[in-house]
Amino acid sequence: MLNLLAAANAGFDVEAATRAYLDTLQGPARANSDAYFEGSYWLILWGTAVGILVDWLLLRFGLMKAFRNLGERISRRRWIVTGVTAFFYTLVGGLLTLPWTIYTGFFREKQYDLLSQGFGGWFGETLIGFAISLVVTPLVLIAIYALIRRAPGTWWLWATGVTGMFLLIGVVLGPVFIAPLFNDYTEMEAGPLRTRIEAVAAKEGIPADHIYVFDQSKQHKRISANVSGLGPTIRISLNDNLLERTSEPEILAVMGHEMGHYKLGHVWLLVGGFLCLAAIGFFATSRIAPWLIRRYGARWGVRDIADPASLPVLAICLAVFFFLATPLTNSLVRYNESAADAFGLDAAREPDGFAKVAMRLSEYRKIEPGAVEEAVFFDHPSGRTRVEMAMQWKKDHVPDATIVRPEPGYLDDPMKDAAPQ
Repeated sequence: MLNLLAAANAGFDVEAATRAYLDTLQGPARANSDAYFEGSYWLILWGTAVGILVDWLLLRFGLMKAFRNLGERISRRRWIVTGVTAFFYTLVGGLLTLPWTIYTGFFREKQYDLLSQGFGGWFGETLIGFAISLVVTPLVLIAIYALIRRAPGTWWLWATGVTGMFLLIGVVLGPVFIAPLFNDYTEMEAGPLRTRIEAVAAKEGIPADHIYVFDQSKQHKRISANVSGLGPTIRISLNDNLLERTSEPEILAVMGHEMGHYKLGHVWLLVGGFLCLAAIGFFATSRIAPWLIRRYGARWGVRDIADPASLPVLAICLAVFFFLATPLTNSLVRYNESAADAFGLDAAREPDGFAKVAMRLSEYRKIEPGAVEEAVFFDHPSGRTRVEMAMQWKKDHVPDATIVRPEPGYLDDPMKDAAPQ
């Protein structure tokens, strides 16, 4: 069958078919997309620098010592002291980084017309996320500092396990308790589209008892979908932008991709990969942080690594490590995204729908980066990589494949048909 298709489609030029899509993003739209995404490269550096600066300020001006001393006045129990210290570290650190958060999360997104919310709505949701961190972060740090005290030589290994446990709890509980704090989720209406999504899910053995639509258009116009949760919390969700801004082939292509993440076990792969990196980061921190504390601890009011006032020291070490590991973390995610792309093409069998979605995502992702640029900075395959994959799949699997020439404006009007050559 493949040999027959190869013979029948010998005249189908994958490069020309790819270029037909890529050339639809030109002029100011392409320049805007490139500028936004290239600017994010610097955000990685400056975001790390801002975090390190804030941690240094907390040490330099004795704030961490004050937070710990407050905890010791409240209780003699070491876990309570750690909890109090971690709470104020998170609170004050969040306030000090607030200007950076407002710039990157609100003003920059508005500058590139990627945010629908006004400042009040955006800031309200930011406060919700901050409130969650004020609860979760102290719990994580109480556990890690207990391990530092009880296993000073191997705490880094046990801390990796604790981190994994909290990550999995978040995966299970997030769709049910966290996501609804930001968006309303309603069951997708019965109809031909839901029937087709259910058919794709059934073919791949994916639970589709619940398919939810969430109102993300109130925040931005980006298209999105996911298969989230584990066990009893598994659910398929797609945002209203996907329904309103794209055609049925595009929706099916996106859902096939998201089902690929579930079917291929990417939650486990990503958690496992991240924990391997975290283990290296914790190990490096367990060696570097004590040296820093021996050298500067008296000046900062930090006694040793088991002292919760050492929190910024650990944070600085981990921030530098994960900054240097950016190409690795991006490559890990990008590998899984590429595998989900391939699965989605096989599952949905909508190569042109997939290509159109890749072009829509290029509203805020540089579409044609260099090879090194893509390897270092992209946590998803670039638009060109995705369109080319779709066109190669089309040549290999679609009888009598023809090159599609998208009509001008098709990205603004999903109902516009693309004309085959």
